[in-house]
Amino acid sequence: MYKVLVSDPISDMGIQMLYDAADVEVVKQTGLSEDELVSIISEYDALLVRSQTKVTEKIMNAAAKLKVIGRAGVGVDNIDLEAATKRGIIVINAPDGNTIATCELTFAMMMSTARMIPQAYKKTVGGEWDRKFIGVELRNKTLGILGMGRIGSEVAKRAKVFGMEVIGYDPFLTEERAEKLGVTLGTVNEIVAKADFITVHTPLTPETRHLISKPQFEIMKPGMRLINCARGGIIDEMAMVEAIEQGIVAGAAFDVFEVEPPQNDHPFLNNPKVIVTPHLGASTIEAQENVAIDVSEEVLHILRNEPFKNAVNLPPVPANVLNKLQPYFGLGEKIGSILGQISQGAVYEIVVNYAGDLIDVDTSPLTRYIVKGVFENQLEGINIVNAMHLAKSRDVNIVVQKSNTSSSFTNLVTVTVKTKQEEKTLAGTLLAGYGERIVRIDQYPVDFSAEGNLLLISHNDKPGIIGRVGTLLGSNNVNIATMQVGRKVIGGSAIMVLTIDKSAPAEVLAELATQAEIVNVRALTV
Repeated sequence: MYKVLVSDPISDMGIQMLYDAADVEVVKQTGLSEDELVSIISEYDALLVRSQTKVTEKIMNAAAKLKVIGRAGVGVDNIDLEAATKRGIIVINAPDGNTIATCELTFAMMMSTARMIPQAYKKTVGGEWDRKFIGVELRNKTLGILGMGRIGSEVAKRAKVFGMEVIGYDPFLTEERAEKLGVTLGTVNEIVAKADFITVHTPLTPETRHLISKPQFEIMKPGMRLINCARGGIIDEMAMVEAIEQGIVAGAAFDVFEVEPPQNDHPFLNNPKVIVTPHLGASTIEAQENVAIDVSEEVLHILRNEPFKNAVNLPPVPANVLNKLQPYFGLGEKIGSILGQISQGAVYEIVVNYAGDLIDVDTSPLTRYIVKGVFENQLEGINIVNAMHLAKSRDVNIVVQKSNTSSSFTNLVTVTVKTKQEEKTLAGTLLAGYGERIVRIDQYPVDFSAEGNLLLISHNDKPGIIGRVGTLLGSNNVNIATMQVGRKVIGGSAIMVLTIDKSAPAEVLAELATQAEIVNVRALTV
């Protein structure tokens, strides 16, 4: 008999399958303190939470029998994932359960800002009969969707029914998938310049923070409208207030804020052109039931040693396989991360070739690290367990090959990322005494350790370029730790890889890119 503790308010209908299971005993105790949980958790095989319970390392250290922690929702910020992984506890979530709820809220917000419904309601119940609220129709308008994952795709389907033209942006949206959805592909700036309405559905990452900011507001159509039911910080709040004052933005609807809850003096709260709600994206009866159903089903699978999905930490790997692969995990993730940062366009295929010592073991755990690295800067919540699932859901083909020999290396991991625009290849190895080394970028031989802040400079192999790069960085107080130059032939194309002590300011990178014979400059963080 398995014992399951439900420590947060979770829909009883959603967890009914746990109550009905003959081999499960469910105990529901909410509002427990950390010490109270510590005192009882040793009895339980599974723990179900929402966002209230903080599942700390102290709790998990006391959980002698705990096999799984289920989060009835998407975010797992309240669970110490590192501690769970160390203890061998699987953490699962329910990423799909709130898709429709958030999609429908997005549409409600879009229609509310188009017709100024909350503003009209406020005046009417206040005793004013004001019929001067002249809105706009959605029909024949252009909707820009930034982020075409589960929620963005559902929004697109509904927008088409409303007679809207839809332009979508997503770094992993292929032309084939866009065509299926009836969506025109566009860049962020193309969408910003053309759209009458824009809704954002990306995760909040360093790349998407202030994805819409002052430069984007400067090229928008006057009178456009913005909706954010995703994450606070994707749209620059202060820049948007300025755009409203300048007449660029006619209205906005926000369910999320950069800091939640917002302070009483937040400019959105007293702006008649901004509609705000308190992070209600998943707040429907159906969504709450769906996430509970999803997580309950997964918990049962894990307790019964059946196949499961939606785990957000590392599943068990046989000890003999783990011992051989573990030294390569960091290398694989770094190769993937660099490729993810230098590849342009939507990824449709990742080809991984293992050579030498790696051909006689199951390399699938290592492949997960590589795929995670490729997508980690674009997809929120990606990890070594769900990486393959997320890649598949975006129609990304993963090809694994093995070779008996690896030229001059006893082991070699070579990864090629293919997009509609280009192919990029990196190869890496483990060298005794030197650790993880990147030994090839595309056709160029190199030898460097992928750590910290890097600059990748494509250039023509001409005298003086290295000196100019060093002088420019030095004059801007950017210290070079290491430098590698790779070329195929004298005087041809070449690359330069620099490790620098701190990230170079954007204006320095821009000045570097203008130097004679320099083709491209990319700042990387590994």
